[in-house]
Amino acid sequence: VRRMTAAPAARVAPAARVAPTAGVAPAARPATAADRASTAALLAAAFIDDPAMAYLFRDSTRRPAALLRFFTMIGRADAVTDHWSLVPGPTGTPVAAAIWRPPGLWQTPLSVMLRLLPRLVGTFGTALPRALALQGQLEAHHPHAPHWYLQFAGCLPAHQGKGFGGAAIRAQLARCDATGVPAALETATPANLGLYQALGFGITDHYRIKGGPEFWTMWRAPQQHG
Repeated sequence: VRRMTAAPAARVAPAARVAPTAGVAPAARPATAADRASTAALLAAAFIDDPAMAYLFRDSTRRPAALLRFFTMIGRADAVTDHWSLVPGPTGTPVAAAIWRPPGLWQTPLSVMLRLLPRLVGTFGTALPRALALQGQLEAHHPHAPHWYLQFAGCLPAHQGKGFGGAAIRAQLARCDATGVPAALETATPANLGLYQALGFGITDHYRIKGGPEFWTMWRAPQQHG
């Protein structure tokens, strides 16, 4: 086991919409260590109907708690949260999040995987072999050229379609463009394809997990804005 999404790789929740809001667009901010717990809860809600998560956590009644454990574990895998983008909603509480990994760090070090092993077992239980098999297949299709990796992005269902999810992603894409670095993601949700194509991503791979969902790998070259 070499990396850690802890199974599914760069996942993008169906709720991570990119539609603009009327008036001023939502503004993203960097996450801090104090945001770890709330970000885990946000993404757990955003991914409740995600095809890959449904494949891993098949009992829908237990999925909410399992997803919270999963995203809590994901948050612990990153030593810093500087590359996470959060977008506050009308009350100031974040309603959308994007978790990125810098170039060369899309795989989690083995030392971190070993440290998280008890949480892996506690999160997946008897589904751990299925999760690790899924991880292996995703890794086989993941691009290896240097890039920023959109590991997860999601928006609370009640706030989807208002531009919050897109704002969370665009914050890092602006830095990608400024520094000339590509970006990559994977999604198992067909409805996401048009959304990410609108952000400049193109499909570079399409495959189906045996007994599981389809995945699309997407790549975005840095863009020039003049």
